[in-house]
Amino acid sequence: MKICLIGNNLTNHILACLLTKLDYDIDIYYQKSLEIIKTNRTLAISNDNLKFLKSLSKNFKINSKTSKKIQIFLEKNKIDQLLEFSNNSKKIFNLFKYDDIFLHFLNNSKKNKKIKFLKFKNNYKEILNLKDRYNLIINSETNNLITKKYFYSKISKNYNSTAYTFNIKHKKIDNDTAVQIFTNVGPIAFLPISNYETSVVLSYNRKKILSTYEVREIIRNYNKNYLIKNFTDIQHKNLNFILLRNYHFENILCFGDVIHTIHPLAGQGLNMTIRDIKMLSKILKENTDLGLEINSNVAKIFEKKTKHLNFLFSYGIDFIYEFFNIDNKLNNIISLPVFKRLSKSQIFKKYVNHASDKGLYF
Repeated sequence: MKICLIGNNLTNHILACLLTKLDYDIDIYYQKSLEIIKTNRTLAISNDNLKFLKSLSKNFKINSKTSKKIQIFLEKNKIDQLLEFSNNSKKIFNLFKYDDIFLHFLNNSKKNKKIKFLKFKNNYKEILNLKDRYNLIINSETNNLITKKYFYSKISKNYNSTAYTFNIKHKKIDNDTAVQIFTNVGPIAFLPISNYETSVVLSYNRKKILSTYEVREIIRNYNKNYLIKNFTDIQHKNLNFILLRNYHFENILCFGDVIHTIHPLAGQGLNMTIRDIKMLSKILKENTDLGLEINSNVAKIFEKKTKHLNFLFSYGIDFIYEFFNIDNKLNNIISLPVFKRLSKSQIFKKYVNHASDKGLYF
């Protein structure tokens, strides 16, 4: 049985690693190049998901930084934290440079004899002829002919915001705490990469595109932990919320950012995708154990088991963004009394830690 993956991206290379372990032959279709496009992105991967990735790739030895605490601050009070999440000095999540983890799984795909790379011609027109050639087609590209023709129905929202991502290099500190500040100009996340370097994500909630100088001045204004030496190049992209209404059409199954694109404030985008991959793995194993053919039924079952959970989780992240966006306009009169109580609740903290690690799966 053969499975086709459309797109040269991290989602597909993790999927390819899983599917070949289940003894499927894989064709990966791509359009331009297999070379990595350099980015400043940092990925926060939960402990449970990291354990899964390591089970797929035994040579998983990628430099990372663990975060033992997450501290949350507000615009009104930048000194005293609103909340702190920790887990008895154990790591909360693991931070990787996107380029490092992408290159690792891309190299795994290139070395795997069960994986074949095929380059599209004619601007993807032949993509529509693949449906009858494979048992299952997995599409994780947000903008191609299959997505446009079969998966145009979606719930979407433009945040009218721009995410600016870059790293700051600073004097050495014991850098094991992630910091999230909900400011008047949007959420700012400081994510430790090493004791000398920290990744920054500024989600600027205005339509204006900021200059490099303006971005740096905002960070300097809200920075209280780092003696900054310099900034790396700043990259930016528009922020949107997208939930696909239907995950599959016949034997074509959408995956990754195609089915759910969320705000980056909680660092849960890739974690949601990895949880989806684990569910697909479970479904495929069950079908194999029962001697069933891999076909459109797999896509139907996947949608049934994951769609409602992805819907609830995505809207949960969206609610957090909108709540603090409104709360900042009201001078934090809602969040301060509410979270003063919640900060004392171990049950609340335990639930949040579980949700960020394993999602809504219990």
